[in-house]
Amino acid sequence: MIIDQDSKPIKVVIAGGGFAGVNLAEKLLKDKRFTITIIDRNNYNYFPPLLYQVATGFLDPSSISYPYRKLFRNERIAYRMAEVSGVSPGAKILYLDNGQVTFDYLVFASGVKSNFFGIDSIAQNAIPMKTVDDALRMRNILYKTMEEASVAVSDVERQTLLNIVVAGGGPTGVEVTGMIAEIKKNIFLKEYPELKNIESKIYIVDGGKSLLGPMSDKSHDDAFKVLSGLGVEIILNTHVSDFRDRQVKLSTGEIIPAKVLIWAAGVTADIYQGIPESCIGPGKRIIVDRFNKIKDTEHIYAIGDCSIILEDTVYSKGHPQLAQVAIQQGRNLAANFSLAAKGKPINPFIYVDKGEMAIIGREHAVVDLFKHRFHLRGFIALFAWLAVHLVSLVNAANKFRTLFSWIVAYLSKDQSLRMIYRPESAQESVRKTGA
Repeated sequence: MIIDQDSKPIKVVIAGGGFAGVNLAEKLLKDKRFTITIIDRNNYNYFPPLLYQVATGFLDPSSISYPYRKLFRNERIAYRMAEVSGVSPGAKILYLDNGQVTFDYLVFASGVKSNFFGIDSIAQNAIPMKTVDDALRMRNILYKTMEEASVAVSDVERQTLLNIVVAGGGPTGVEVTGMIAEIKKNIFLKEYPELKNIESKIYIVDGGKSLLGPMSDKSHDDAFKVLSGLGVEIILNTHVSDFRDRQVKLSTGEIIPAKVLIWAAGVTADIYQGIPESCIGPGKRIIVDRFNKIKDTEHIYAIGDCSIILEDTVYSKGHPQLAQVAIQQGRNLAANFSLAAKGKPINPFIYVDKGEMAIIGREHAVVDLFKHRFHLRGFIALFAWLAVHLVSLVNAANKFRTLFSWIVAYLSKDQSLRMIYRPESAQESVRKTGA
């Protein structure tokens, strides 16, 4: 990395405002030699690990999201709402769906999206869990389906409507499954007494041999025991292969009648025109060196989930796509930009594994520390999960709203965000108002 030593501001463009992009921007703002532009399709930053709580009605979207323009009120940083369409490395131009921007240095921090593995029926009919829009859609569908079941004519139809299948046994899949199971246990029969005799089921399906695959064997066992105790049907070594006409088909040939399939089974990155094909690695992640510079390019970097380092002998298949990796890469790259601007040597990215965790239902959590050498469970693990996620929220207002919602939900075994909102189209609005 070589940065010219002149008085002209160094323009860094960051494509993506998630964990990686925001941490890069926040740290780089401390160095007055840099100006920053953040590009994102949303006008807000949000906290993906808590999307499932928005989806199940335990948190409001504003508890986990915050507008970029309010987050970064600084004359050296600009925000632009746009989607990236491509890049010209030689001309140092980033092309957007609403124009273009020039850069001295470009950083892709665009994250990932749901991977449906080429199965069109799943892409069209399942509910992914990657964005706030996904979470709100899931919340609407879940509670609309309950209302539909309450007036269904036959018990068979009611059971199909109330059966829920979650594909993917990682932290997201386990956490959303546990939350839905808690809703069924503590809320469902109180508010839908007409459905008390219906044998509905919640399923979680994973292609691996255990839930929470990357975590320790103790976490695998805890997740299995807790979800089983909540009445969840756990199906392992199996994939969801098709979903249509209210039928979830498994790779074993088994068919589960269900209207709702929640997809938490995989992710993939976007490919941008102008990035050499030789730079695209597993999962369409952009191959970077140990300094996060994109292979076969100059002045272009990638950090977070959309990137992959294959030169680290400790993580020869790439680092896990976790928030901590993205945060640390963003901060390391910001430090390297500042070092290079001073003419000093830069530092390769070295991941410090701070552990992995997952919450399972209302009262259970698992935490693995020091590369699985230390395992926590029960109340201590639950407190650690709550504390880490609370601290990771982007500002004090988010922290306060989330903490208040958690306290109310824990004490009451309930939540109040089960309203079904149905935004009107412009034509419907005109018709109703007579305009």
